[in-house]
Amino acid sequence: MTEMFQPIVLFVDADACPVKPEIYRVAERHGVKVFVVSNAFLQVPQDPLIERIVVSSGFDAADDWIAERARRGAIVITADIPLASRCVKGGADVIGPTGKPFSEASVGMALATRNLMEDLRAMGEVTGGPRPFSAKDRSAFLSALDVAINRLKRVGFGG
Repeated sequence: MTEMFQPIVLFVDADACPVKPEIYRVAERHGVKVFVVSNAFLQVPQDPLIERIVVSSGFDAADDWIAERARRGAIVITADIPLASRCVKGGADVIGPTGKPFSEASVGMALATRNLMEDLRAMGEVTGGPRPFSAKDRSAFLSALDVAINRLKRVGFGG
């Protein structure tokens, strides 16, 4: 099968993903397969397009499962920057739950910022975490996912 006729697939780094219901709705509308990957059992809709993948509880097991399958025509939904980097390198489109797309150009800076913040937190310099997830984030995510699927369809990937 040539690359251009491969189906579009969505891989969801699901353990802490706040937009799973939105992903299911968009996938149903476009007829796109969704793999919901987690370390623990998660409830997913009974739908032939949605497949639950429960990996071992090993460190980064879900990330490894997703990264091994990342390719052109796949869309990965994750807030995990190291996973996003691995998937971008694999050719996948990667979108954060806030709608922020990761690209070759942006993922390096995101990794550097993440590492800096981790170091600052370890030294006690920075407290607190990310801002709360908002309705604006949810809307931006829905738009970014729709754009990514439509772009892949335009270049020949199947829905």
